[in-house]
Amino acid sequence: MQIAVLAGDGIGPEIIAQAERVLEAVAPDIARKSALVGGVAYDATGHPLPQETLELCKQSDAVLLGAVGGPKYDTIEPPDLRPERGALLPLRKHLSLYANLRPAILYPALADASSLKPSLVEGGLDVLVVRELTGGLYFGQPKSNDGERAVDTCVYTRPEIERIAHVGFKAARNRGKKLCSADKANVLETSRLWRSVVHEVAKEYPDIELTDMLVDNCAMQLVRNPKQFDVIVTENLFGDILSDEAAMLTGSLGMLPSASLGSRETATGVFGLYEPCHGSAPDIAGKGVANPLATILSCAMLLRYSFGRDDAATRIESAVSAVLAQGLRTPDIASVGEPTVGTITMSDAVLAALSA
Repeated sequence: MQIAVLAGDGIGPEIIAQAERVLEAVAPDIARKSALVGGVAYDATGHPLPQETLELCKQSDAVLLGAVGGPKYDTIEPPDLRPERGALLPLRKHLSLYANLRPAILYPALADASSLKPSLVEGGLDVLVVRELTGGLYFGQPKSNDGERAVDTCVYTRPEIERIAHVGFKAARNRGKKLCSADKANVLETSRLWRSVVHEVAKEYPDIELTDMLVDNCAMQLVRNPKQFDVIVTENLFGDILSDEAAMLTGSLGMLPSASLGSRETATGVFGLYEPCHGSAPDIAGKGVANPLATILSCAMLLRYSFGRDDAATRIESAVSAVLAQGLRTPDIASVGEPTVGTITMSDAVLAALSA
């Protein structure tokens, strides 16, 4: 059993170091091997995703990723060598990671950190966004930009929609049995196909309540009445936007983990790439104030989905909840005037809660 650890850029090395401490505490028998990715890989090898990094990922049972990119790399030419386009997208494509799960959970102790008024999130919030990850505008061809005219192509096929729809329905079956499919079927042909196929797949899940919602209305409803949602399934671009919006309902992107899953089975689960939803945050890199909890919670998802260790995953999630209930806050989730702690102190508290 092995995890490929890709710390990446910015705050990536800081938060990954703390996540590894947690993994060592709850799963010391799982080997971990590190490799370069993103801007640091470009600096060292001339490419943000070296072949040896990709091979390590393919040989592992799961991948734990920090973050990639930063201003230093935003003007690299050609654009396909920039960390986001040259590392993240190829990783998803080469590893066939088509299903991105982003749970947006507002812990009751963080109600004051939510962007919404307390009456809308009272008692906590738990929404799962299931995002299709390898189709749509991000991967469609042709793409072009001659300085006067730019083209992006959005393509979806029936099999792509069917497989992500199944992920959404199965997730809803294990939760509140409600699935909202977000599309733009009043305008886009890809969304018309999306809606049609999702309804066909729905016939296999008669126990699940399916609703359709135009994505702009879905964005509005997330801030108007977020508790109406259980699971949201949607295409790549829409999922990227909606999941970040949902994250702010929980207080901070620093609280949002994610799992990107494919079809390859491991001995104990399914292969996946796990990462916090926030970026590399170069403005706070090296200051020791980054919130490690999204990365630590990503480790819980890693243990649950790729290694079948639900007990260890639950231990991590309970430890995070306990630490938040104690009142510990990194700057991103602190109210005005509230005392804050740094990356290591927050992680120390999680480890103490685990040992307790």
